[in-house]
Amino acid sequence: MALTEQAAAAATVVTQGSRGSAAAAEGILGRQAQRESAARTYARSLPIVPVRARGLTIEGADGRRYLDCLSGAGTLALGHNHPVVLEAIRGVLDSGAPLHVLDLATPVKDAFTSELFANLPAGLAADARIQFCGPAGTDAVEAALKLVRTATGRSGLLAFTGAYHGMTAGALDASGGAPEVRVTRLPYPQDYRCPFGVGGAEGARLAARWTESLLDDPKSGVPSPAAMIVEPVQGEGGVIPSPDAWLRRMREITAARGIPLIADEVQTGVGRTGAFWGVDHAGVVPDVMVLSKAIGGSLPLAVIVYRAELDVWAPGAHAGTFRGNQLAMAAGTATLAYVRENGLAERAATLGDRMLAALRGLIPAHPCVGDVRGRGLMIGVELIDPDTGAAAPGLAAAVRRECLDRGLIVELGGRHSSVVRLLPPLTVTDEQATAVLDRLADAIPAAGRRPH
Repeated sequence: MALTEQAAAAATVVTQGSRGSAAAAEGILGRQAQRESAARTYARSLPIVPVRARGLTIEGADGRRYLDCLSGAGTLALGHNHPVVLEAIRGVLDSGAPLHVLDLATPVKDAFTSELFANLPAGLAADARIQFCGPAGTDAVEAALKLVRTATGRSGLLAFTGAYHGMTAGALDASGGAPEVRVTRLPYPQDYRCPFGVGGAEGARLAARWTESLLDDPKSGVPSPAAMIVEPVQGEGGVIPSPDAWLRRMREITAARGIPLIADEVQTGVGRTGAFWGVDHAGVVPDVMVLSKAIGGSLPLAVIVYRAELDVWAPGAHAGTFRGNQLAMAAGTATLAYVRENGLAERAATLGDRMLAALRGLIPAHPCVGDVRGRGLMIGVELIDPDTGAAAPGLAAAVRRECLDRGLIVELGGRHSSVVRLLPPLTVTDEQATAVLDRLADAIPAAGRRPH
């Protein structure tokens, strides 16, 4: 098929609506598999061709509808194509404003920065600086690491087991995925698989004590680092919320030793966890916040916000061609304001508690459900071998397939990809949440009946 014919076929798929075209969709999927990198991920586990979307719902080219609990890996705080986001984007397009401005000042950028600062933790907003980075969260992580190393004159980094901070070299170091690690890895407390075998407050206390010992022991082999980077909830690591008291202790430990604390709020920010920022639960004010995903209102945008005392960069010390994305800033301003004005963080806390309670109710009847955890609308269900308690990645993959067959999009995470993750938009209704829970509850036993 000629390229023009392929384009025409693709356009037909988009305009056909609910009638769809299964054959055209299969053609698109086949060409993707032939042309795209072997590193593609979501496309392998979710063989669908989205052509329309609104809110929680995606419509595939074959006419099927899906409830999307992946939400662009947490990017879509308001779901797909929310009216306030579309209106903001159209406003910029219709105004004739430039779409590409590097780091020049514009009214759109000023409005975004003002709205963002209005929502920052008060202890940071009063004396903050912002750096617009490349368009992805991993670019912001790299900028944060570069910032603290420049400001402190030190190079080491403290990070945590199970962390995920992106796919570029420095971010992979912090996530534990690079072959040459320049990072000291610390235990991240959790109840279900506590690294100290005790869980709860005692496990968190031991994790904090471990950190103190490494930093204060002159023979630990850990020199004073440039920073500590932490996720308030480990997302890709398996939806593991940090204990509030432990996070406060990390703030105390770093502050007492002159170590900047970086909060990676790429996935936890903008109401996702039931507070505007994940650190708000513990009342912690970090020195640096890494922000992306939801702050762009579904479009690529990444920034770091940090204390003014760290702003020792020379002009041009950090740059990026696409850091002036005007459409993303307009969409982000609309999203931030809508979440604030409509109390969506509080709504996420209330609905998230109900969903967690319902999912925990599955445990007695389904021994393969080892743990249900999360915060707000960031929820994880860990699947295990009931006989051994070991992680069950094969079962988790089967549950994901069964969910897709039932019109529900979920993704996996955790150390062994054994955690089914739910990241619905903050606008999800009670009725939609019930439908999500029903489909997942039906998929779990169905997956158990199939070989995997």
